[in-house]
Amino acid sequence: MSEEAVWVRGVTGIQLHHVTDLQDARRFLGNAVMALKAAHVRTGDARFSGLADQLKGMVAEARDLEGKARESMQQLHSTDPERFVRCREGEEPWPDELQAGFIPRHTCRDECLYHDHEVLDGILQCTCGRPPCRACAIAGAPDTGTP
Repeated sequence: MSEEAVWVRGVTGIQLHHVTDLQDARRFLGNAVMALKAAHVRTGDARFSGLADQLKGMVAEARDLEGKARESMQQLHSTDPERFVRCREGEEPWPDELQAGFIPRHTCRDECLYHDHEVLDGILQCTCGRPPCRACAIAGAPDTGTP
């Protein structure tokens, strides 16, 4: 297992499943295929189309991996909806992701749909009364991105 640091995209209010990362990978690979094809059309250089053909196989593999990850997530949703919610809320890791070193999702910057954004239908999802952020208590305050 690699110890490389990776950028993990966060969405306020939910903990993303790795299916999102695989969607990104498939989309980026598909964009690379299109760009290489465009370079081939502009230059006539067969190296570009050859590389695009190689990447097509990677796109297919990424699509298969994405499908398996989606099935795993959907299976959790259908067999254990309460755990699915805990994972989505960032209270525990997704079962098919690394468990070691998991820190709950930072909730200190979550905003309430009802009170912060005046979405009237959001009253049933009000997050204002949540306890203090568990992630801050475990790992310290999140990085604000400013020096």
